[in-house]
Amino acid sequence: MGWPRWPALPAMERTTVLITGCSSGIGLALAARLAADAARRFKVYATMRDLAKGERLLERLGGCCPDTLEVLQLDVTDPCSLAAAAQQLQGQRLDVLVCNAGVGLMGPLETCSDQAMKTLFDVNLFGAVRTIQAFLPAMKSRRAGRIIVSSSIGGLQGLPFNAVYCASKFAVEGLCESLAIVLRPFNIHLTLVECGPVHTSFLANLQRPDPEGSEMRGLDAETRELYRRYLWHCQSIFRDAAQEVEEVLPVFLEAIGSPSPPLRCASTHLLAPLWRLRLSNPDGSAYVRAMHDFVFGGGEASGDQP
Repeated sequence: MGWPRWPALPAMERTTVLITGCSSGIGLALAARLAADAARRFKVYATMRDLAKGERLLERLGGCCPDTLEVLQLDVTDPCSLAAAAQQLQGQRLDVLVCNAGVGLMGPLETCSDQAMKTLFDVNLFGAVRTIQAFLPAMKSRRAGRIIVSSSIGGLQGLPFNAVYCASKFAVEGLCESLAIVLRPFNIHLTLVECGPVHTSFLANLQRPDPEGSEMRGLDAETRELYRRYLWHCQSIFRDAAQEVEEVLPVFLEAIGSPSPPLRCASTHLLAPLWRLRLSNPDGSAYVRAMHDFVFGGGEASGDQP
């Protein structure tokens, strides 16, 4: 999968793209790829909560690209920040909105604080809702546009010790599937990109308790041991099967350029056998057993793929 074959366009006809969460990872790489397009087909608004991190993006491009890139401050948890960003685009046609901002939370459910859970949902779910709300009316009035949302395989199936994160992504999946039905008559395409493990700073930055830390002291020994084994499993998966960011970008590019993009597209088939099992066994029991065996069943051999 590569670049869709779009013709070079005059500046006035460029595809305008706004991307959230561009300080690192997929957002940064996607903004850089579009802004550096040799045919100059895109005007990219790369947004991030902390503008100081915008230097990474400019370094990636080797300097400023005033014609194809503009870096904006946008915090998806702050309605005022979203309103200001929308105001800066007022009068311009926004063709593609990429909701990419997201955070993670890992660990036994008993260790997840109310504040950590609320923060996660405020970014992953309500942040996406606020962002779409800010730019959807203009797309509807033009009866054109597309919305791409960074989702996760954790939005399709439950993953151990990721209960709250998966809950937020399950919610995003339901939000977008429901919205896509309503947007169909408006010629607005909505696409969820379901990513698996990707080599970004996401894993390093997500909140997770140390298995030997104070947060775990009140937890039963069996759950502590399962959590240790899960962390080992994660290390093996990231070592052996995680994708590079550049491997994920073609899925986003296809969603931007396809005349009729799908509601869902996956960047990896890592857990496809387990996903098929989940669909073929509606009561869920077979999936729960298989996922448990995949992660924990073989001890240190649990890194083997299904």
